[in-house]
Amino acid sequence: MATEISSTIKAWTYSEYGNSVDVLKFDPNVALPDVKDDQVLIKVAAASLNPIDYKRMAGGFKASDSPLPTAPGYDVAGVVVKVGSEVKKFKVGDEVYGDINPNALEHPKVIGSLAEYTAAEETVLAHKPKNLSFAEAGSLPLTIETAYVGLELAGFSAGKSILVLGGAGGVGTHIIQLAKHVFGASKVAATSSTKKLELLSKLGADLPIDYTKENFEDLPEKFDVVYDTVGETEKAFKALKEGGKVVTIVPPGFPPSIFFILASNGAILEKLNPYLESGKVKPVLDPKSPFPFSQSVEAFSYLETGRVTGKVVIHPIP
Repeated sequence: MATEISSTIKAWTYSEYGNSVDVLKFDPNVALPDVKDDQVLIKVAAASLNPIDYKRMAGGFKASDSPLPTAPGYDVAGVVVKVGSEVKKFKVGDEVYGDINPNALEHPKVIGSLAEYTAAEETVLAHKPKNLSFAEAGSLPLTIETAYVGLELAGFSAGKSILVLGGAGGVGTHIIQLAKHVFGASKVAATSSTKKLELLSKLGADLPIDYTKENFEDLPEKFDVVYDTVGETEKAFKALKEGGKVVTIVPPGFPPSIFFILASNGAILEKLNPYLESGKVKPVLDPKSPFPFSQSVEAFSYLETGRVTGKVVIHPIP
């Protein structure tokens, strides 16, 4: 099978930093990525976009970035077409998904998931849940892992309450579901705009809060954990019970909040696969998704509006 793979592939790349609409270009002649001993080569079926993709494209962490030109994309779902000599977990033909960058801000892959093929370490990948489409699986890795790690870092456990700031976003939609259906929260509150409140309830929020009409910090009720995905960390402390914890993924984070940057880990996905396969935890794709590969620039422009519900997915990828 590996012999059929062309040495050049199609990808969306950028050769200079800037806005996606200016710098992201289709390139039909990108070199096929090399496969290291601990990696597999994936025929990409779907990719999803995350804010880190456009922040990186804008030059947000130049000092630790990989050299340009580069194809963006952290999240992938696809089929293994080649395995490195040290790979134990996967074989050719396996359907996999994952966030391909072990450390989000340190030398992300030169050829990311917005390409026909990408290579990734076996440690960042998991077997795709059987009931999910490639588009659904591709929407998950970075955001569901981020949701899970933040809950773990906060010491979240059964019987505790949580307030999610930004409940309808890529990470927020998973925090609600994991808190409720995996960790056993006693109460889940979450903020969103008016038209997204119904989604919050559907995902498991007991108390959807319309941030256009009320300030979460003024609620009489306080919470064991506040998980901030939007950058309101200082206010978040006002909604905490005594001894509670604030987790944030928005830099710089304010001490004593717990701020972290995700280290991608396929073991988290494998752990969550039973919840995905049973339907207890569901992917949330924006109604405009999936965007075809040819509309990757439009997909970025839409993500950059900040109005996305769940995830922006690119599928199919030829």
